[in-house]
Amino acid sequence: MSEHHDHAEGHEHRGYGVPFEVVETAMRELLQTKGIITAAELAQSIVDEDARTPENGARFVARFWSDPAFAGRARADAKAAAAELGFDLTVAPGLELLENTDAVRHVTVCTLCSCSPTFLIGPPPAWYKGTTYRKRIVRDPRAVVAEWGTHVPDSTELRVVDTTTETRYLVIPQRPAGTDGWSEERLARLVTRDSLFGVEDPLDPTTLAE
Repeated sequence: MSEHHDHAEGHEHRGYGVPFEVVETAMRELLQTKGIITAAELAQSIVDEDARTPENGARFVARFWSDPAFAGRARADAKAAAAELGFDLTVAPGLELLENTDAVRHVTVCTLCSCSPTFLIGPPPAWYKGTTYRKRIVRDPRAVVAEWGTHVPDSTELRVVDTTTETRYLVIPQRPAGTDGWSEERLARLVTRDSLFGVEDPLDPTTLAE
């Protein structure tokens, strides 16, 4: 599901009478008063969080598609490969790649909560966190991805991979045909956030403006 396709279940405020903003402000001030975190550290953490976007994962996939040597290193150690692109995943959970082929396609879920490789995808979308997706994708994955307009042939195995607290998974979509000779920047424009979860395909290259 791309940005225009909303499966959000409704994450209305459940603050038990206390607005979230009030709780957040009180917690932040308490942490600073006790010296647990400084204002500068808090500001930097906000900057770091804002830098976590799907464009990071798109860059990773584009390099994987276009550089066989990088792809080989990424298969062996995905976190080290991400570091080559400037992403510091030292304290992040383990990262494993799920490479799609004609024979096998992957889709990710976190059945317990909403774990995902936020350092490469950004905050998980509402649909990924919702209980409806988490339950249905396990029971009938082909029907669920079809709602994104994604058809998986019966001849292709569709594997649902459950994220754990120790390991995050990044789907490597199949490179679209007709993109030989494309630059990494142009290839990255084909990679959508939801293709990194496996529920949709990259964009059709014929629809991408020069």
